[in-house]
Amino acid sequence: MQSLRLFPLLAFLHLSFPKASSADIGIGGGVGVWINGRGVTVTTSPQAPPPGTSDLISSREYAVLQTWKKAITDDPSGILTTWVGPDVCSYRGIFCSDPPEDTFSSTARSVVAGIDLNRANLKGSLVKELSLLTHLSIIHLNSNRFSGTVPDSFREFQYLSELDLSNNLLSGPFPTQTLLIPNLKYLDLRFNGFSGEVPDGVFEKDLDAIFLNNNQFEGQIPMSIWSSPATVITLANNKFSGSLPASFGYTGAGIREILFLNNKLTGCIPEGLGYLSEMEVLDLSSNSLRGHLPGSLSCLTGMEVLNIAHNQLTGELSDLVCDLKSLANLTVSYNFFSGFSQDCANNAEFDFAGNCIPGLGMQRPPSECMGVPGGDLSCLRIPTTKPVACAAGAIIGQVGAMVGIPFNLPASLPSSVP
Repeated sequence: MQSLRLFPLLAFLHLSFPKASSADIGIGGGVGVWINGRGVTVTTSPQAPPPGTSDLISSREYAVLQTWKKAITDDPSGILTTWVGPDVCSYRGIFCSDPPEDTFSSTARSVVAGIDLNRANLKGSLVKELSLLTHLSIIHLNSNRFSGTVPDSFREFQYLSELDLSNNLLSGPFPTQTLLIPNLKYLDLRFNGFSGEVPDGVFEKDLDAIFLNNNQFEGQIPMSIWSSPATVITLANNKFSGSLPASFGYTGAGIREILFLNNKLTGCIPEGLGYLSEMEVLDLSSNSLRGHLPGSLSCLTGMEVLNIAHNQLTGELSDLVCDLKSLANLTVSYNFFSGFSQDCANNAEFDFAGNCIPGLGMQRPPSECMGVPGGDLSCLRIPTTKPVACAAGAIIGQVGAMVGIPFNLPASLPSSVP
């Protein structure tokens, strides 16, 4: 498996281009996935066995695929015309391999190990019988027209590590049965019609990346989000409400990309967010967040993209944010900021439009700036020009997270704190 280092901006492609598959090689090719915020290509897809070995393939697997074929009502590319006869390893989009070692026997045969039907534009439903393909390790169904719900039987997959159901017409509540798949590492549900609340277990499961954007999910973001081991979490373009969990960020996890744009989030940006030391992309735009920015944002030295536009944030934008050494794209437009430091003003690449900054063009009319939205008192932080004690803040927060106390740290800690 070969990893390719990609720019964090690629995460936005998952929001803007639903046709861009997470396994973009296509049907019958290698399987490309998005894991740990990076592009990964599997170049050793299971291959069909030599001719004459169809007798080694289970008749059960043949029956399962024929049952699913009947549930597919439109096949504009003619992919299913190859799904004929008992040699299922010759079917387009179906990959076979030797069985796992823990099931090896003297009668070893090839088994169906992968389904890759990305961008096939198939119309139909997912049948419960698919769980009888007990040796599946990947299911990639990006960019089709599958509708209905995810079968409860999917919980029975023991070897499945990648499940990509993105860009389909699936609906219903969050498919909690997927959280019972023991070896699942990659879950992609974006661009569907799932609705309701997201369970805590999503962020407690050992997933490499969590793609839930562009659905109809609602309710508050679970407090368990701070414990997620994922490096990419996208909840954008849903209906989440309430505030960001106060303890989020205190564990110092390896999260690199957070995309929460275009929801209904309120309250302030929690101090702990600045202690996610590996953060590279943070997009909280198009919500209703209020108050001052936390001084802990100065700890995000690896930040490359910061977008907090179209909120109700106030106060002055400090050098502590504008001086982040890796920051290439800062968007704070359409808030109620009343000023910024000289270093912020010197960077022509940053977007300050639609605020309340005197003497700067493209600002709100004075009448709007007189009615600056109020905010929770915890968001009205004392301005500081001194860097916060990043390491100390993270340690304090971790202790609070472990004992269930979401500490609200001050804007800056004394320099004497180790």
